Amino acid sequence: MAAKDDVGRAGEELAAAWLARAGLEVLDRNWRCRLGEIDLVARDGDDLVIVEVKARRTLAFGHPAEAVTTAKLQRLRRLAAHWAADHEIRASGLRIDVLAIWCPDGARARVQHLRGVG
Repeated sequence: MAAKDDVGRAGEELAAAWLARAGLEVLDRNWRCRLGEIDLVARDGDDLVIVEVKARRTLAFGHPAEAVTTAKLQRLRRLAAHWAADHEIRASGLRIDVLAIWCPDGARARVQHLRGVG
């Protein structure tokens, strides 16, 4: 389990840096409430972006983004409403993005940013 947690933490660090380089402002990380957790919350211009990070070492069990199910997207929408209620951030729009990261041993990490998936 520790190795999986390490991949997840490293993936979230890489994702936050990726978003910043893409011009998004990271507002929050690992925000939790009774309904669950949001990996990253960012602002892209006037839009609020909820980011789900999925990191894997290999593609042996499928692409990381395949782990983001319809149920997960519904939960993220509910979490976004709770996050917005807890923060005084005004946004004209809301979008859910997925950052799919795979990190083969000995190779550079690969990142795919899927915008507006939910």
